Amino acid sequence: MMQYETVIGLEVHVQLSTRSKIFCADDAAFGGAPNTHISIISTAMPGTLPRLNEKVVASAVKTGLAMGCHIDQASRFDRKNYFYPDLPKGYQITQDARPICVGGSVRVGDRDIRIHHIHMEEDAGKSIHDQDPHFSFIDLNRAGVPLLEIVTQPDLRSAAETAAFMDEIRRLVRWLGVSDGNMEEGSMRCDVNISVRPLGSAEFGQRCEIKNVNSMRFARKAIEFEVARQIELIENGGKVEQQTRGFDPSTGATYVQREKEHAHDYRYFPEPDLPPVIISDEQLASIRASMPTLPQETARTFTEQYQLPAYDAQVLTQERDTAEWFAQLIQGENAATAKALANLTINKLLPWSAETSQALAACPVPTAHWKGFVQLIESGKMSASAANQKLFPAMLEQPTTPPDALAQSLQLLQSADTNFLENIVNEVIARFPDKVVEYQKGKKGLIGMFMGEIMKAAKGKAEPKATQALLEEKLKSE
Repeated sequence: MMQYETVIGLEVHVQLSTRSKIFCADDAAFGGAPNTHISIISTAMPGTLPRLNEKVVASAVKTGLAMGCHIDQASRFDRKNYFYPDLPKGYQITQDARPICVGGSVRVGDRDIRIHHIHMEEDAGKSIHDQDPHFSFIDLNRAGVPLLEIVTQPDLRSAAETAAFMDEIRRLVRWLGVSDGNMEEGSMRCDVNISVRPLGSAEFGQRCEIKNVNSMRFARKAIEFEVARQIELIENGGKVEQQTRGFDPSTGATYVQREKEHAHDYRYFPEPDLPPVIISDEQLASIRASMPTLPQETARTFTEQYQLPAYDAQVLTQERDTAEWFAQLIQGENAATAKALANLTINKLLPWSAETSQALAACPVPTAHWKGFVQLIESGKMSASAANQKLFPAMLEQPTTPPDALAQSLQLLQSADTNFLENIVNEVIARFPDKVVEYQKGKKGLIGMFMGEIMKAAKGKAEPKATQALLEEKLKSE
């Protein structure tokens, strides 16, 4: 069987976090009773005119700058004509010939996925087919909600890489504050263009578009099914037809919706009711100056300046608030302490944040106390297990008490006192004379057994380094 290469391009629809819709003041919030977030404009009553939401433009520019796009300072809107019951005007206001952002790329792993363009547009309403056996219903709450459509070049090569790209887009738009990226609520959806070609071929195969995939789990399954379908079709002498297809989560299969439309089918023409979108040099400079440090740059600081593993840096930069809180926590620390603080944040504090629905910045324990928590472990004054299992929850219950004082009151501190350790070491050695002989004959691995017995006898309060040094000294002299 011939080997094939998968070629994938995406059209990612990102719903913007604006209070109002793109061309009117209707509420753009998710939810609400059907047809309550509407007005004469979003229902396209005769004589109504659109007025552009300025925040939509700023959000588009921010997203474009973050992806390294060229910002068109004189973009324009177009009409895209098609006829669905949930599109009250009979056309969608979008951008075709002059999108606001052109070019750019997004880094995924060790590859740059090129962006073709980003454009602004309005969402359609929603057709509901499963509430009545005889009728469909229309909810226009979503009609006119602002969207950015991020269109990639056909640079993706697998379902896994597509998922990683979508994760990066979600991280980026949440980081910028332009969208909540919630796929379950439809804040991010994607149309997936898929084709296959013989491995090594430079010519693209015929593509099919899978519409409105609203979860990465479904996107993976849709891509895997469609790739297998196209390869099987070609291997059996068939030909892939350009189609728009849907994905059925219950079967894991794609299905034909319609033959693929071409641009001329939509009869694009300039939107006569909206002027060009003019962005002055001063406006562009102001938006550029307001841009935060981006997540990949922050992650690079964590790996290069503090020698954190790439995995840790990726986890700690999923949310901007988390990254900024952690950056303040480790400022001025050495690599070893930064790694210990990263472990604490990833393994203990982020789960606490998720369970309590509180940001790390809202944690009642001062950051200085978390540094003290780590220092107790690093100095050997307390075991990591005692710190994580007993001191951590105690600090959340008594957030103003310094960790060393709290550990002292809970009797968690380890002792390096020679008299205390010597009695326990002598007692353990006396209980295992045969093991002492084996150790002295070269079975050095027994040191772990002796240390385990000592720790049990000391109830975890023996400081490991001092204890092992004393133990080795005693074993030599026996």
